[in-house]
Amino acid sequence: MAEHHDTTPAELGAPMDYKEHESTYNLFLTLSKWGAISCLALVIAMAFGFFAGGFFSAIVLFIVICLAAWFLL
Repeated sequence: MAEHHDTTPAELGAPMDYKEHESTYNLFLTLSKWGAISCLALVIAMAFGFFAGGFFSAIVLFIVICLAAWFLL
């Protein structure tokens, strides 16, 4: 295997923009949270629409679950 004899510090590149990293990570967490909530709400609404109600009641339940998550989280 080839040996690596680089003695220069690793921080010689462009300076890191940690504020931008943190905002990107917070955006990722927010989108992940709301993606999971919307998928769960969709599955619950589909099951409700299939077993108990119909198409329109499932849509209403989906909206209610999303609004409840908005106010609770």
